[in-house]
Amino acid sequence: MSIPQRILVAPSGFKESLDAVEVAAAIAAGIRRVIPGVQVTTVPMADGGEGTAAALSSATGGRLVQHRVTGPVGSPVDSHFAMLGKVDRPTAVVEMAAAAGLRLVPAALRDPGLTTTRGVGELILAALDQGAERIIVGCGDSGTSDGGAGALRALGARVLDTEGNELPEGGAALANAAAVDLSGLDSRIAGTKIDLALNPFNVLCGPQGVARVFGPQKGASPEQVEVLSAGLDRWARLLAEATGQLESYLRTGPGTGASGGLGAGLAALGANLVPRFELLLDSGLAGVDLDAHISRADLVVTAEGAIDFQTPRGKVPAEVARRAQAAGVPVLALAGSIGKDSGDVHAAGIDAIAGIIPIPMDLDTAVANGATLLREATERTFRVLLLGSAISSRLGNAA
Repeated sequence: MSIPQRILVAPSGFKESLDAVEVAAAIAAGIRRVIPGVQVTTVPMADGGEGTAAALSSATGGRLVQHRVTGPVGSPVDSHFAMLGKVDRPTAVVEMAAAAGLRLVPAALRDPGLTTTRGVGELILAALDQGAERIIVGCGDSGTSDGGAGALRALGARVLDTEGNELPEGGAALANAAAVDLSGLDSRIAGTKIDLALNPFNVLCGPQGVARVFGPQKGASPEQVEVLSAGLDRWARLLAEATGQLESYLRTGPGTGASGGLGAGLAALGANLVPRFELLLDSGLAGVDLDAHISRADLVVTAEGAIDFQTPRGKVPAEVARRAQAAGVPVLALAGSIGKDSGDVHAAGIDAIAGIIPIPMDLDTAVANGATLLREATERTFRVLLLGSAISSRLGNAA
């Protein structure tokens, strides 16, 4: 067993704590404390969540456009989108997390029955005002579960009750929806190519629907989950009636549950739902050839805020591991927390997992100290790796 000399660090961000760039930097620092002079290549993974717009803007020589929008709890927030460079037609990247992300929802106000994606629609309008002919919407890290109703309202749609009155914002109100009026929809939408970069495992309705899987993570009680689920069921039917899209597709099509159902809402308007790694990596937009970096590495280190049963379902560590496994390169995954059925990730190509929390601590403390915890955990893990190398070498010499 030899010491790896070429290490690729390809992590996701840690939600509400560190973006992917910061995670990669902390891991690289921990590795260099243990193996001075090692070649560490960092490839922060743009997965549609926080940091995606900035990453793609940087990769293409584009620019970030600042814009103030309606935040997920209804108050204004400072947001942004990217106008890309080096593309064949004006292209914008709208990062839904920048307008309706969970980090924008104060802990005391975490009720996905009330939060809205209106700000996402406002960013899309702002991108159109900048001349965008193609809009890529990065779906990830959302704090909403309104089926994209808020975004559609910002684009000119109306969501009505049985008496023709406009319903309030939020996913809970959808249980009382009777019709969707698209007569006021911004006319530019029909002529704009809209691609959503998303996790195709997320669906709108059913036992694995977005309300049941992600509602509790966004603050929903068991009772609220049932209300949200019923509302999204109704929402799928009303969208199908208003647009002519197949209701079965809007309910369970791959990616329709992305970002609390934003996938279904925009798909009803004709948007394309594209697996995020296909759109952000394999298209070349990110300016990174991940497979080439993997092929040159002795070890790949990836990371995510939580590694559990959901990780193999389209999360960054599983995608990195899938590619590394195909290239015969071992994979280590670092995690903010290790949850239920985390062992499932080994079949996905992750060889070992290490948690970064050394002692019991509350979530707020862990989030606030994410970089330090990650750097120190990386150092501890690599010292164990060096110990294994030393033992292997000694046993080899003894033989």
